[in-house]
Parts: sequence; C-alpha cells; structure tokens
Amino acid sequence: MTPRDSAATRRKLLEAGREEFAEHGIAGGRIDRIAAAAGVNKERVYGHFGSKEKLFQAVLEAVKAEHAAALPTPGEDVGEWVGRLFDAHAANRTMVRLTMWEALYFEDRPLPEDEARSDIYAAKVLALARTLGVEPDSGVAMTLLSLIGLGSWPSSMPQMARLIVGPRVLTAAGHADLRAHIVRLADAAVEGAGHTAAGGGAGGEPPP
Repeated sequence: MTPRDSAATRRKLLEAGREEFAEHGIAGGRIDRIAAAAGVNKERVYGHFGSKEKLFQAVLEAVKAEHAAALPTPGEDVGEWVGRLFDAHAANRTMVRLTMWEALYFEDRPLPEDEARSDIYAAKVLALARTLGVEPDSGVAMTLLSLIGLGSWPSSMPQMARLIVGPRVLTAAGHADLRAHIVRLADAAVEGAGHTAAGGGAGGEPPP
C-alpha cells in the first residue's frame, strides 16, 4: 500500500468511525460496520489504530480539533465567547454526542490523551484569568468549567431545554433568545467571579 492509499484508508476509517460512534458509542460501536462503511477489511482498522478504543479517541480528537479551530480561547468579551461556544455546540451535534459517549464510557477514569487535553484547558484557564485580572487558580478553573456548561448544556440536553423553557426554544427566535440570555448570564458571572477572586479571603485587592 502506498502512503497515499494508506492516508486515504485512514481518512475513510475516521469518517466511518465518526458516524458509527456518534450513533452507538464506544461499547456499542462495531469494527465490522466501520470497516464495511470504509470499504476495507477490519484488519485494516487494527493496523491503523490498534484497537476500537484508540479509533474512537482518534475520531474524537479530529472532531474536537475542528471545533477548536473555530473557537478561540476566552478573550476580553467572555460573554460573547460563551455565545460562540453555544453556537458551536448547536452546529456540531456529532461532537456533542461523541463527548457524551466518552463520558459514559470512561466516567472518572483517565482518558488516553488526559495530559494533552488538560494542557489545552490550562491554557484556557490562563486566558480567562488574564481577562479577569487574577491568578489562574482553582477558582478560575471552576469558573471556566461553569462557563463551558452554560454554552454547551442546552445542546447536550435539548429535551431539558424544551421542557424547562418550552417548545419555543426549538424555534430560531427562541434559540436566539436563549443565546442572548446565556451571554448576559456569562457576563454577569465573570464580573462577580473577577471581583471575588481578586478581593477574596486571601486579602487581595481588586485590579485597577
């Protein structure tokens, strides 16, 4: 097999794996279906990725890379960053499904790419801390976690959004209203978090 053929096969397997794992998760996903969809025998899957779990991680990393490319780290306008996060999750339901399957499969166990992914989030914590004018401590990390929840939860649990907000949330106008509300809530949250982190129990003063 030439390098070009090998790269093409890998790409086909990633595309087929994306569909299979989004529908069935890691435990329910089947290598034979992925191989058939890619037009190769299943030995090729193991030859390229080693295991079904590693193929899933490669699929998820590719999807998350696409997501990250469209979304910068938190900047001066944190509320709008959360709004863009909301947009990205609404537009990329495959990523949402894959991430949820990953959570169900690994639960609180370490992920195969735990350290690398922790580094990515550490950079986001640092960026948010700079915006707030505080040290990148555990409080900022928890604020980041909460902001990601604000932006991602409606797409992760659309049935809950519909039951709580009402059917209008599924319309374009209702979706826009929810986004605007989340942006305002994020702005208010980081304003409070910034003052708390800067002038909290350690005796620090708010930044000028």
